[in-house]
Amino acid sequence: MARVILMTDFSEAYARELLLGIARYAHEIGEAWSLCRLPLSIRDRFGIRAVVDYALRIQADAVIGQFNETDDVGLFAEKGIIAIAQDYRKRFTEIPNIKGEHYLAGQICGEYFLNKGFKHFAFYGIRDVVFSDERYEGFRDTVSVNGNTFSALITGQVSMWNYDFDKIAGWINDLPKPVAMMACDDNQAYFITEVCRLLSLTEGYGKANIPESVALLGVDNDETICKLSSPTLSSLGQDAERGGYEAAALIHKAICHPGEKLEDIMVRPTFVYTRQSSDIFVNDDPYIATVLKLIHENIGKKISVDDLVREVPLSRRLLEIRFKRTMGTSIYDYILQIRIQKIAELLSNGMTVSEAASELGIIDVKNLSRAFRKIKGVAPSEYRKKPV
Repeated sequence: MARVILMTDFSEAYARELLLGIARYAHEIGEAWSLCRLPLSIRDRFGIRAVVDYALRIQADAVIGQFNETDDVGLFAEKGIIAIAQDYRKRFTEIPNIKGEHYLAGQICGEYFLNKGFKHFAFYGIRDVVFSDERYEGFRDTVSVNGNTFSALITGQVSMWNYDFDKIAGWINDLPKPVAMMACDDNQAYFITEVCRLLSLTEGYGKANIPESVALLGVDNDETICKLSSPTLSSLGQDAERGGYEAAALIHKAICHPGEKLEDIMVRPTFVYTRQSSDIFVNDDPYIATVLKLIHENIGKKISVDDLVREVPLSRRLLEIRFKRTMGTSIYDYILQIRIQKIAELLSNGMTVSEAASELGIIDVKNLSRAFRKIKGVAPSEYRKKPV
């Protein structure tokens, strides 16, 4: 039986998902692992040595935790304790890390908003925190095309209920509207919803209604935050439970085969859960905005260009011209890209290729595979097998 300490912020869904993954691994191998939750306040108040001493006292085999860059994590190895770092301020070379494909997360969020027709983009993040830095880079690089505008506000780390209203409000007020904004995580996105709500009540500031003026997207899909937010918050999910499962497998390997090199664990983003905060399509051309909305609302059906032409007072040729001018691609290719992206999301969520195709009403799996490979660079079956 392994004894594992988790030192992380259990108010966050990400940490709870890690814990569930560890528990699932223990159950599958038929062992009753002892899982101990250690609050971050122990590290913050007494230092990393107190964490090591506690681990020794309860005879822990491993510690998974959010460590500061100044923490001497080598102390764990000296005492024969396995240590794994959860992505936080920095990554470590001395011990394995549970890290995320954060740049990819930024790309996914950027593509999500580009597909909705936005031309103005913004990012709200935390300074010197690795997941925020890399999500910022991925989002910025993805949306900074074709003359789009981009702005970022990167602040010092703040507590859950403390943020600089005036600084954030002034920044939001000055952004060109409508703007698509990614926050580095759901907590920071929640701050934005609060600021935008107060903006409409504060003299001297303009309005920043969500999603009409500010479309907003967080990361982690923490349902407590997302559903309590007003309006409800859209968010990019992460396969943190799989991360916990693989962390447990790594610990088991280290216990059974001491001295073997331990590799980092990668947590992949899954897909965007659309709620009220981003449920909007933007375009200077109202007919194109209507077409975009129809495409996304009917992505699970076999929708054609002719179907769309029937919904707007334009000829097919004129609609095609106007769509290409504003979106940079044909209607057919846009529909194909959105459907392939949805297939990729379903594959990432554990569906087989045939199940994903059936979900979208696709009968010709062979043609699907060809289109998927052309857009994603790999066959659907290969994409599904990518490590998560």
